[in-house]
Amino acid sequence: MTSVVSADGTTIACTAIGNGPAVVFVDGALCHRNFGPARAVAEQLAAHHTVHTYDRRGRGTSGDTAPYAVEREVEDLAAVIAAAGGSAAVVGISSGAALALRAVSSGIGISRVAAYEPPFSTEDGQRERFTAYAAGLSADLADGRRGDAVARFMTFAGAPEPMVEQLRSSPAWPAFEAVAPTLAYDAAVLGAASGAGVPVDALAGVTVPVLALDGGASPELLRAPARAVAAAVPGAEYRTLPDQTHEVAADVLAPVLLKFFAA
Repeated sequence: MTSVVSADGTTIACTAIGNGPAVVFVDGALCHRNFGPARAVAEQLAAHHTVHTYDRRGRGTSGDTAPYAVEREVEDLAAVIAAAGGSAAVVGISSGAALALRAVSSGIGISRVAAYEPPFSTEDGQRERFTAYAAGLSADLADGRRGDAVARFMTFAGAPEPMVEQLRSSPAWPAFEAVAPTLAYDAAVLGAASGAGVPVDALAGVTVPVLALDGGASPELLRAPARAVAAAVPGAEYRTLPDQTHEVAADVLAPVLLKFFAA
């Protein structure tokens, strides 16, 4: 399988490896199948599961039909799950975790969700900061300043400004700029209008098993949302992976996922 077609006609590029019950991996900001953690996690799970990775719209070799809406990304995920057999466990990292949690109650065949550090806001100051970030990001993209948009995201996420400036002159920077418009999609998935607050009311209606994960070496602003998700979803599990950061190691994450999928 190399692609599926979403409900609005957008082609979504995807890959499947392994053998066993279906798992779909949902990437976070700037990442896609060939840039980010998806491939390494899929390889770790492939002995026990058929793992489907895909390029979220606007990334990699997937299409990007305007206008954007979070519902379109849910439909993209639905198309991948349909191609996987109609039912799948979903693993999401960062904003991909937020997308999975927003999609889980949409009746698209998600059997369970593992959510690693969805970067929701849990305090008023964080919500205000996210609102300001989202507004600045929209202005950057409207003016065609893709590099500034990527730099804004990186500094918002905690990267030191000297590091960001160094990256801007690296060979990797054009790849970041190519997917810069999707940063606005991530902001929408997180709920830019609400300052990316935890969607407590929606999560309270989730009826499938949910495992909320964080890294023991991550800052509190990334760990608190995982706890909040676990508290909001009835019967959800919460687990911390010792010594891990937001860039979680595949060989640490995979055994935890395998146990959760087998439960």
